Amino acid sequence: MLLPWLAWGLLAVTFVLPCIRLSVRQRMIRFWSAGLVRICGMRVHVHGTPCRSGAVMWVANHVSWIDIFVLNQLRPAAFVAKSEIRRWPVIGWLVAGAGTLFIDRQQRQAVQKVGQDIAVRFARGEAVGLFPEGTTTLGWDVLPLHASLLEPARQYGVIVQPVAFCFKHRGVRSSYAAFVGEESLVGNLWRIMGTTGLAVDVHYLKPMGHLTRSGRSATRQELGQDIRLALQQAVCVPPAVSPESQPDSGTAGTVSG
Repeated sequence: MLLPWLAWGLLAVTFVLPCIRLSVRQRMIRFWSAGLVRICGMRVHVHGTPCRSGAVMWVANHVSWIDIFVLNQLRPAAFVAKSEIRRWPVIGWLVAGAGTLFIDRQQRQAVQKVGQDIAVRFARGEAVGLFPEGTTTLGWDVLPLHASLLEPARQYGVIVQPVAFCFKHRGVRSSYAAFVGEESLVGNLWRIMGTTGLAVDVHYLKPMGHLTRSGRSATRQELGQDIRLALQQAVCVPPAVSPESQPDSGTAGTVSG
């Protein structure tokens, strides 16, 4: 089921998506992403109230490559990813075709260029997805956030909504699906599809305001600190899972912002 679904996705992003209007393209991305998540055996439970229309920046903790498709099945977003993702087999091509904004950190003006691209998406009323930890984690905590790409949302007064991923395996909080360490994308996909009972709770938290308690405009660093605290409150719980069911600890850069 996976192979023909990936093949259909590649054909769509190459020949169909560039030729259709935005609303139709977003419906196709939602449908395809939902199909991929189901084929991988991942159940998705949504909590809270996501911003379903208008410009919004979703800022999420990052656990696995599947995070993007979990969010896209609800509302497609233009995700910010480091340029290495474009070279991933199949998945890189798919996320590129779905409108991902790639950032080359070797270039001095990379953040400024992506910030301009984000502003264009906001002007169209689109959602932008950001994983500001800069890497994947096991999902038990939230790393310090890189706040530079929060600036376009702050500058244009766009809603910033934290999104917390909490993965489960057979009913228990688990890092089984985490894409970390030296594991390959194919190896992680093989492990996910080789088990049953995987699920993810997606918590859409309260949107963040752009003002401090004193009434002045918050800096991007202050906004980043508030977002991290909100995400930590959602994901930081004692792991109720045996060590042997977790992948090796550590982090490996995937989608980042």
